[in-house]
This record gives sequence, C-alpha cells and structure tokens, in this order.
Amino acid sequence: MRIHIEPDIGVPIDNAPDLADLPLVTAGAAETAKLLSEHGLDIEVTSEDKDLAAKLATSYAQDSDTTSRNATPARVSKLTPATLLLTDKILKDFGHSVVESSVQLRHLVTNKLVEETENPDARIRIKALELLGKISDVGLFAEKSEVTITHQTTDDLKERLRIKLSKLVNPEPEVEDAIILTAELMDLSSEFGFDDD
Repeated sequence: MRIHIEPDIGVPIDNAPDLADLPLVTAGAAETAKLLSEHGLDIEVTSEDKDLAAKLATSYAQDSDTTSRNATPARVSKLTPATLLLTDKILKDFGHSVVESSVQLRHLVTNKLVEETENPDARIRIKALELLGKISDVGLFAEKSEVTITHQTTDDLKERLRIKLSKLVNPEPEVEDAIILTAELMDLSSEFGFDDD
C-alpha cells in the first residue's frame, strides 16, 4: 500500500501543538487512522478495542493529567487503529461541557414540543402548548410563589429569642385534665344471689 504525498510549498510552519493532552493525541491518531482506512486499511473493532478505549476514557475522566502523561507516543503507537478511533469518539462525545449539553437538550425538547403542537390528538396538542408556555423564556404559565419578608428590629428579635429560650430552659409543667368517672350503686346481695333471709 503506497500513499503518494505531495507537499505544499510556501506554507508557513507553525509551532507544533502541545500534545500533552490525551484528547489531542487520540484526535491526531484517529485522523491518521481514518486517512489510512480511506486508502485500504481494514479497521475491525473487537471487544478488546472497546474495553481498552473505555478504560482509557475512564482513566482520563478520573485523572486527566496522569493519563495524559502516561500516553506517550511510544504507548499510543502500540494501540490499534480501532482503539484510537473509539477513544477519540468517546472523548469527543463526553468532552463537551454540561452547559453546552443542557443548551442542546433544551433546544431539542423545545423543538419536539413545537412539533407536537401539530399532533392530531387534541390532548397532546394542549399538553405541548402548556409545556411550551411553561418554558422560562416564555413564562406564560409560570408558577410563581410569593415570599413575604417581615422586617423586625433587633430589640424585637432579642425579646422573641428570650421568650423561646426561657420556655426551653423552664418548661411549663404539663397539667392533665382529671377524668371524672360516674358510678352507679349496685345491690351486691342481689348481684351475688344472697337473700336477706
């Protein structure tokens, strides 16, 4: 397999990028693997490739500096093209910030709700419209809660605190109401079968 390379003349050479970060290393290696696959390299993904790519990505997520330092050119060159492609894909997919992902998710949900407003089922249309109205940008059906703040002077607060503390230190004894029982008189002689005789 031969690849014919024709250099561009007159292109200024920039400083080489700092390849001290694993995503940069795997991105470059993955681009090389893609180029080689376009020219006949057969890239077959095995379960070992998937496991190794997952381990690399997990290790990078746990400690990016150490993993990047350990990903030397000699070690990366021993990885298969499939492992490099998978590692690059994992790091790119999960390397976005949460804010970008939440914004994308917000747009996706909003667009899906807009699509559902054309649904033939009236219940689905109404629910989609209600949820669209609850979006914070629209705020049409926003549930609002009022907070009442009562301002008190320092002396009022101190007095209230004294009263509560005195109740805790000297609790009032609990007094139970008396239970009044009414009894009716019984004739024990007739109850036990004794006769007056």
